[in-house]
Amino acid sequence: MTPTASTGMEGFRAFVRAEGERLYRDLPWRRTRDPYIVWLSEVMLQQTQVVRVEARMPEWLDRFPSVEALAAASTADVLAAWQGMGYNRRALALQAAAREIVERHGGVFPRDTRSLVALPGIGPATAQGIRAFAFDLPGVYLETNVRTVFLHHFFPDVPAVPDRELVPLVRAACPCAPAGAAARAEAEEDEALPYAAPVDELDTPRAWYYALLDYGAQLKKEIPNPSRRSAGYTKQSRFEGSRRQKRAQIVRILLGAGERGEGALTSAAVHAALDEAERAAGRPPVELGLVEGILEDLEREGFCARLDAAEGDETRWAIR
Repeated sequence: MTPTASTGMEGFRAFVRAEGERLYRDLPWRRTRDPYIVWLSEVMLQQTQVVRVEARMPEWLDRFPSVEALAAASTADVLAAWQGMGYNRRALALQAAAREIVERHGGVFPRDTRSLVALPGIGPATAQGIRAFAFDLPGVYLETNVRTVFLHHFFPDVPAVPDRELVPLVRAACPCAPAGAAARAEAEEDEALPYAAPVDELDTPRAWYYALLDYGAQLKKEIPNPSRRSAGYTKQSRFEGSRRQKRAQIVRILLGAGERGEGALTSAAVHAALDEAERAAGRPPVELGLVEGILEDLEREGFCARLDAAEGDETRWAIR
């Protein structure tokens, strides 16, 4: 029998653990406890398909095998390696966080949530993913597949469920750290509320959240996605033809110029290249003012730099 809220947390946990064992996915980043690789997987998997991450992660690790290597790389190299993974901001945040880990933490990943979420691009879910999968520490790991499971079992047919209703359940279902007093010495102030008592030595935060992820992924294939009933659910806006798509294309144009040895490009050159790409895709022509606005946004966000121009010359742009 599939457990519901009425069957209690113990029955729910037993069911999910069994499903997790049945559905377990042997993914490359699950074969390590290296926090750098765990962190990279958490970021890459945000709005990116698992099969694509499986294909691209080895290339990334060949290029940036450690947090130190990522911190020392150029922005252009990081963005070039990220192309095809979506949301270039994630690549910039990865590098910014890597630099902070090297400069402020001596290259050692912090384990506490407060220090992790202080790093660029790391929110509560990513922080707990690192804590659970790299260090086997308990906490509230509330990402889309986990949310799917709890909505399906505890809030069937209930619309607009806020995460604050899910957090106590996610916490109560997570087992304590497996190493007893030694691991619990790392417990944080916000972890004063009790976690589930492990039923055996295999019942750990790392194993538990893998089970939830795999069961949640399977649920999405079998039923209408329960995550749509989350209060925070928003439908992804259309990418093709959007400003986001044009931003990504401009980044590729600037990267391509650097790779070809052309150096910086004028606004007019960027506009001409983008306009050509848009027309080839059957979309309307692009105004120069839009391109200039996007370039200024990219400069503010750290993607590219405006190079000094001699008097009378056009402004030129390049990836940092």
